[in-house]
Amino acid sequence: MTEPAKALTLQAGRQPVSWRDFLELTKPRVVALMILTAVIGMLLAEPGLPSWRVLLFGNLGIALLAGAAAVVNHVVDQKVDTVMARTRKRPVATGRLAPLDALLFALSLALAGMVVLVWQVNLLTAWLTLASLVGYAGVYTLFLKRATPQNIVIGGLAGAMPPLLGWTAVTGQVDGHALLLVLIIFAWTPPHFWALAIHRKEEYAKAGIPMLPVTHGNRYTELHILLYTLMLQAASLLPFVTGLSGTLYLVGALVLGLRFLHYAIRLLRGDDRRVALATFKYSITYLMALFVVLLVDHFARF
Repeated sequence: MTEPAKALTLQAGRQPVSWRDFLELTKPRVVALMILTAVIGMLLAEPGLPSWRVLLFGNLGIALLAGAAAVVNHVVDQKVDTVMARTRKRPVATGRLAPLDALLFALSLALAGMVVLVWQVNLLTAWLTLASLVGYAGVYTLFLKRATPQNIVIGGLAGAMPPLLGWTAVTGQVDGHALLLVLIIFAWTPPHFWALAIHRKEEYAKAGIPMLPVTHGNRYTELHILLYTLMLQAASLLPFVTGLSGTLYLVGALVLGLRFLHYAIRLLRGDDRRVALATFKYSITYLMALFVVLLVDHFARF
């Protein structure tokens, strides 16, 4: 083993860097959910199936840029991650990977993603995806996250973009129906993250992150979770109202939304960290199921 390699191994607590560390930097589960919504945006954009080229290269480019944004988040939040139980074992937080190496990895992912989107998809999708990266990694992670308890509301727009990116990858233009899908994820983001913030309130306070439960208390946050859940319920019905979807989606959206509302009401009444965690977990299931039902409804109609 070379001397630099030995030094790296010792610095990482005698744990050599592996490909799994680089994969973890990209937050693969989060990216997978983003790609799911991007794929559904692609499939909803036209009555038929999009070309294999758009499906393959569009999602590859979006995933690479989303992964790059996630890596930057790891680097910026290195110190914060060390004091939070769910993040303290991350590669950069533990020192297994140096911040500079992680940033170089992020740059490589971003460049590769842009090349794929510009070369194989279209310029609009490439620039919108890059804007999402800058919004999440720059505006949200570097500034909003530490500046205001409304961080997740304002910064949520960047994470809501994948359906629009999928849509533009197919059509090359921004469509009102695609913006409805963005609106649904935008309304979903605050109750999703605030439920987790209630469960992890002490850790966010210790890390100095002004999440809403830390600055305004649980009761105030639970009320806003309920209000945003009602807003989400209304937004989720817009695809049916505008003709993007049919009765099958309407029924699915109502059932899934009422279940989400049930969790929000339970949380407001009981102020229970276990209910907050259950609400957070259900919110993930909700979003995945809602978009899958939307997709099933689309193909059932054509």
